[in-house]
Amino acid sequence: MKIFIKNMVCGRCISAVENIFNDNNIKVKNINLGEVETESEISETNLQVLEKCLQKTGFERIKDSAHQLIEKIKNLIIVKISELDINENFLLSEFLSSKLHKDYSSLSKTFSQNENITLEQFFILQKIEKVKELLLYNEFTLTEIAGKLGYKSVQHLSSQFRNSTGFTPTEFKKLKVHNRKPLDQV
Repeated sequence: MKIFIKNMVCGRCISAVENIFNDNNIKVKNINLGEVETESEISETNLQVLEKCLQKTGFERIKDSAHQLIEKIKNLIIVKISELDINENFLLSEFLSSKLHKDYSSLSKTFSQNENITLEQFFILQKIEKVKELLLYNEFTLTEIAGKLGYKSVQHLSSQFRNSTGFTPTEFKKLKVHNRKPLDQV
């Protein structure tokens, strides 16, 4: 049985969800971001208990296909950005179409109708959150960050960063309070 779960955005989320399934004596066959495959069917009563346990930890079972697709899209984008290996010729449309084997226009339409934001805007916001993280860790220069996230120039990154946050990357680093958002709330 496949169960789709909202708000799984990292390896720790996979571990947390796996623990919830184990605590409820549900054997997991396979687990990925946003998706758990169990070894056997789960009764409706056990599903309800599982849903409550997931909700206590900030997760949510997704029942309809549109939201399952949106969660897959979000997870693909988050993982791609976390890899820090986006070249400047990267096309979100080609990436998502090839991974999900669906036409980008239908993916984009479904996403926009349900999330009230375009896929491109979501992608940019996710990249900006990654830039904030990398700036705070101080491991890479702004030029290196721009290169790792597919920006054609530091100016392009800085412009998007300012449009999104109201600050330049340098101003952001100097702030006492760094307004970062959890990835599942972007």
